[in-house]
Amino acid sequence: MATEFETTTESPALVDEIAERIASTGPIPFREFMELALYHPQHGYYMSRREKIGREGDYLTSPEVSPAFGVLVGRQLREMWEAMGRPARFDIVEAGAGTGALCRDVLRWARRHAPELRDAIACTIVEASAALTERQRETLAGEDSVRWAEALPDGIEGCILSNELLDASPVHRVTVRDGRLRELFVGREGGRFVEETGPPSTPDLAAYFEALGLLPGEGCRAEVNLAAPEWMAEAGRALRRGFVITFDYGHEAAELYAPWRKDGTLLCFYRHNPSGDPYARVGRQDMTSHVDFTTVRRAGEAAGLETLGLLPQSEFLTNLGIGEALAPPGEGDASLEEHYARRRAVSELVDPEALGRIRVLVQAKGVGRPRLSGLEGPRGG
Repeated sequence: MATEFETTTESPALVDEIAERIASTGPIPFREFMELALYHPQHGYYMSRREKIGREGDYLTSPEVSPAFGVLVGRQLREMWEAMGRPARFDIVEAGAGTGALCRDVLRWARRHAPELRDAIACTIVEASAALTERQRETLAGEDSVRWAEALPDGIEGCILSNELLDASPVHRVTVRDGRLRELFVGREGGRFVEETGPPSTPDLAAYFEALGLLPGEGCRAEVNLAAPEWMAEAGRALRRGFVITFDYGHEAAELYAPWRKDGTLLCFYRHNPSGDPYARVGRQDMTSHVDFTTVRRAGEAAGLETLGLLPQSEFLTNLGIGEALAPPGEGDASLEEHYARRRAVSELVDPEALGRIRVLVQAKGVGRPRLSGLEGPRGG
């Protein structure tokens, strides 16, 4: 039986196009609906020029909260560069760089505090959105070591970095009925999008859960992100030597697909207001779902990466010294106003109910198992 959702939208052209596709082919997998809503070349959410990221947009990511995030990532990158023997060229490849703030802050920190590393850095941003590329170029104006690409380049020696990239991949939505895996499709009735269940549109969905040795609980809804492990496999192939750092919301599979998680993790964001209705504001709201880090980690390992650690962002940033931003007023060069601004930013970055619940996966190739402060805490002495 179809389930109806109230539909409000600011992109009628996109709604019409999706409706026409459904009329032509019949109900479409939710993954196809989400891909059109987010990535349609003319009307998709990420392709539009409206403000999406930041206080004035729909959601915040860690680099927009504070430059401290870039400083701490820079510290970790310096250790990685040192673990590789301080090569004359150190690639930093950021996939899906948002506003470009993270790249900017890492480069600024390195110029001031690690000039030899800064001389070695060669930055590449991999970005699919022309609107975001334009924003990144504005943010990084004057940084002549940054270039843009549409796909991960081959032969990377350094670090591939992504921050909240994989959770924005279009996902299949599934449910379990009488112990059988079913898929959710999007149809159209009475001028509204409706959901229907049917047999899986691809055998990859059953294979996904077979590889995990589990299914979501009876009656539960869940998301399957087939693009995330594909991206990680691509990263493993593109990396000749170095590291991959993945920041994203997510869980290990046993927790992500636990029987108590009845409605999955799909969330929509519009002007910082969360919603569970993907059929509202089609093309004008963000959609995300949590990453299955078990499958993503295994995909990297199958592509030649070695997993060094998986931990909450709050621990990763604390290990790298985020507490230094909380020096009392009068110590260091921070004014009272700046001190409290830093304190608010630190709280956001490590709050286990906010950005602190992001997880950090660190994998490597051809560098052994170096000691990294982000995973283990700072060295003594």
